[in-house]
Amino acid sequence: MTKTMTKREAVISGDGTVGIKYQEHSATSFDAAMDIESDADTLRGRVLRCILGSNDGLTDEEMQSTMNLNPSTQRPRRVELVERGLVRDSGLQRKTRSGRNAVVWEISGPKSAGEKRQMFMFD
Repeated sequence: MTKTMTKREAVISGDGTVGIKYQEHSATSFDAAMDIESDADTLRGRVLRCILGSNDGLTDEEMQSTMNLNPSTQRPRRVELVERGLVRDSGLQRKTRSGRNAVVWEISGPKSAGEKRQMFMFD
């Protein structure tokens, strides 16, 4: 029988993190993080490949639309990629569907498409 890890147990174990992002004030956010934990690496890879495949970076909204991902799934994975130094703010902004400015995210490191593909080899 597998025991479900509680928020308290997750915080006590290891370095105090669950390994993926969740809102500490929200029990449902923690539960969702625990549910998605096994898929997080695959989802981070999908987000990274999506940005890698773009010519001029993508906003979160553009990624969500391209990958057909819920914002609550895509955005935390992008944040994790930023924290790992793989994705960065390009310094550019584009308008969202609602007319607001949004950050355009890009792959960190090499600038040419060939250099980027060598840096992030995917199957």
